[in-house]
Amino acid sequence: MTNCRSHNPLRPFPATIIKIIDETPDVKTFQMAFDDPEVMENFKQKPGQVAQISVFGVGEATISITSSPTKKGLLEFSVKKVGMLTSALHRLEPGCKVGIRGPYGNHFPYEKMKGKDLLFIGGGIGLAPLRALIDFVLAEENRKDYGNIEIIYGARSVDDLCFKYDILERWPQMPGTKVYTTIDRAEQGWEGHVGFVPAYLEEINPTPKNKYAITCGPPIMIKFVLQALEKMGFSDDQVITTLEMKMKCGIGKCGRCNIGSKYVCLDGPVFYLSQLKQLPPEF
Repeated sequence: MTNCRSHNPLRPFPATIIKIIDETPDVKTFQMAFDDPEVMENFKQKPGQVAQISVFGVGEATISITSSPTKKGLLEFSVKKVGMLTSALHRLEPGCKVGIRGPYGNHFPYEKMKGKDLLFIGGGIGLAPLRALIDFVLAEENRKDYGNIEIIYGARSVDDLCFKYDILERWPQMPGTKVYTTIDRAEQGWEGHVGFVPAYLEEINPTPKNKYAITCGPPIMIKFVLQALEKMGFSDDQVITTLEMKMKCGIGKCGRCNIGSKYVCLDGPVFYLSQLKQLPPEF
């Protein structure tokens, strides 16, 4: 098969939904595989990149790739129902066809992170792009390259926690990994921490020594997380976030994702805080 992506980057390739996981009342994780095994083999995404998902007859949207490249043979996309396209996706069932094009954007600098401890801070569906990197560094073939892993994650309620099988079961059992989970308000049956993510971050007070902090979540959460990290002594080059929600066409043609002189789909979606501070304020 000729790889036509190099000739037409807007061309989606057909894929099939293999499995759907109900994460929360409005978030589903879709496991998908390209119909052509060669396309699947050559996709070669990196943690932090995104793809465009097409629902035929409806449209397409930019979605973070939730799965790690170490998970072979399929891609995972966690989708929050917020509009026409995502609602159409939520109506699909295993066996349905979609289109996928990509991968687009830059990626988390996992090569620079080698030998460092990693602090992940996520809120709600914002854990989705972080999950790709978390599973990448925790994979057996990569784990020795990275230090201790801390994951701080929160949502409005227990029902709104995504990837419960990861945050409550799998990740806490991984060597050198600590998981801190919180919900915004107390509720019956929840024995864990209660409070907002930025305040919980300050309560845990992780050291910035030999560490990168990677965060994604609602803009208001990111704003206060960045302020908290600064107070704790993290430098701007130790803090990384992703702005994938601002991506549109994926290839810099529509001009709708620019922040100052930068195009999120070409220069991002992953940015160091030092880079963001050179741009018009977004948080």
